[in-house]
Amino acid sequence: MILEIENVRSDAQRRVDAHSHIKKLGLDESGQAIPEASGFVGQCKARESMGIAAELIKQKKLAGRSVLLAGPSGTGKTALALGLARELGDVPFSHLVASEVYSAEVKKSEVLMEHFRRAIGLRIKEEKEVFEGEVIKIQAQQIDGAASGAASVQRVNITLATKKAEQELKLDGSVYQQLEQQNVKQGDVIYIESNSGLVKRLGRADKYVTDSKLENDQFVPVPQGEVHKKKEIVQHVTLHDLDVANAQPKGGQDLVSILNQFNKIRKTEITDKLRQEIDKVVQRYIQNGVAELNLGLLFIDECHLLDLECFSFLNKALESPLAPICVFASNRGVTTVRGTDIKSAHGIPSDLLDRMLIVQTLGYFENEIFQILKQRADVEQVKLTEGALKKLAQIGTQTSLRYAMQLISACGVLAEAQQIEVDEQIVQEVRELFLDTKEAIHVLENNQGYLM
Repeated sequence: MILEIENVRSDAQRRVDAHSHIKKLGLDESGQAIPEASGFVGQCKARESMGIAAELIKQKKLAGRSVLLAGPSGTGKTALALGLARELGDVPFSHLVASEVYSAEVKKSEVLMEHFRRAIGLRIKEEKEVFEGEVIKIQAQQIDGAASGAASVQRVNITLATKKAEQELKLDGSVYQQLEQQNVKQGDVIYIESNSGLVKRLGRADKYVTDSKLENDQFVPVPQGEVHKKKEIVQHVTLHDLDVANAQPKGGQDLVSILNQFNKIRKTEITDKLRQEIDKVVQRYIQNGVAELNLGLLFIDECHLLDLECFSFLNKALESPLAPICVFASNRGVTTVRGTDIKSAHGIPSDLLDRMLIVQTLGYFENEIFQILKQRADVEQVKLTEGALKKLAQIGTQTSLRYAMQLISACGVLAEAQQIEVDEQIVQEVRELFLDTKEAIHVLENNQGYLM
């Protein structure tokens, strides 16, 4: 079997989300939690517990076991799981909400297996001829009479420079489309593969580090040596990426074939036979030193929604030598295991619960909520007065942290409309406009189940 690697398109998360500020677990050298560090505020005991779990994983002493995060909603269980993944380094992170396994199109075991393979990474190393350097100039030649845009570019001249040399490349217009897609501009460091013409943006040249205010931009040194060189290319993919790339039939390039591919919206299962073939090829790559296995982390949120069949599958899967690190999360106490009449802690069968390190997360104090809201306001670029922050912290203590966080952007919109700063009066006005969970329940109870 020839493994299709060139067509792999990783489905890794690209957008900035609610946990993009989490860097690591925020621990010092002795493993003690710093009260405010790496995007975390509070939860010191839970972070220290996760730090010990990270050390066990690094020493390969957590095989066949897993971690359970147990605590109320809004206490940072997802953030702790993500912090653990960042603490382990560059490893795949797959997030599964337990309700996703119930589908009319795909078996439960297939959904779980898919996410297992999303959390198993592979570093594939290849030596290729590339042109690498800092972009000095990009000059596009348009097709005569064509409308403006990347698709209308016939040729592109690009000048790359290293610390030693400079070279101008005359390339096909398809390369310009890749430059546009990756937003490559002057001062970026890129490489272009000689054979395929594939363009990869490595980052911004480090000499511009003081000029940029972008926090998410990655700065890299300007390459040394010649522009044209042989380079070891490392491609990070997951086993699921390989499954998908090799399972998709190669259709034609005509308009009808392309439209037919868009019409295939049903989710289909990847066969065990294909996975076994891919595993054999991957094993051969590993033995030949072409690839390295990179076991990641699978986070299963609201795990009490899984049923006995799913737990049975997970019990067996955890014993596999290729199993990623599994972290479960639940906000339930003693409840019924789905699909049975058995009551168990967190809705998890006792045989699986015995194989878990259980980490408790606690609610936040008012001073911690104050700091969290302050950080969140900075992320959302909403300027709050000290009084407004204190008012929001009080609301967060009385209702929930999530409710208080949702009010921040609403306060910003109202203050902008009135052209004033966000003060206590604005916070109170927004507070009266939106119901929290407790108020909504109270209204429903007093009106026979209707919002009146």
